[in-house]
Amino acid sequence: MEQSPFFVTRQRLVNAPPSAVFDLLADPTQHALIDGSGTVKASRDAVPQRLALGSEFGMDMRLGVPYRIQNTVVEFEEDRRIAWRHFSGHRWRYELAEAPGGTLVSETWDASRIKHQWILRLMGFTRSTPGNIERTLDRLAAHFQGVH
Repeated sequence: MEQSPFFVTRQRLVNAPPSAVFDLLADPTQHALIDGSGTVKASRDAVPQRLALGSEFGMDMRLGVPYRIQNTVVEFEEDRRIAWRHFSGHRWRYELAEAPGGTLVSETWDASRIKHQWILRLMGFTRSTPGNIERTLDRLAAHFQGVH
């Protein structure tokens, strides 16, 4: 059960070592491959090849209409945790833990500290985010199927 509709976490076991999962997450050109929401279309020109703390990267998005979003990496611990913040202040966080059979990946959407949460609710993000995270984690796991 969720603590808040503005703070959502899901977990999935991925058949890959933490370093391989982290490498994928730290490469913004790969984000569209695993996005379960269908909104991430491509990384923008001049994104860093590999993210680090403080990196900024832009993404081409589509939610009804095309738009662009700018992100800043605000948490970074190699092979363990990476998070980026959108301009509005909400964060996407991935935490990795070595586990039997691979890596336990936790994905969190944290909009608990932003102003104007009513907009996120009105736009349906509080309803759609849990399923979108589950689909992202499923796509992440599928990406590593058969890879050791």
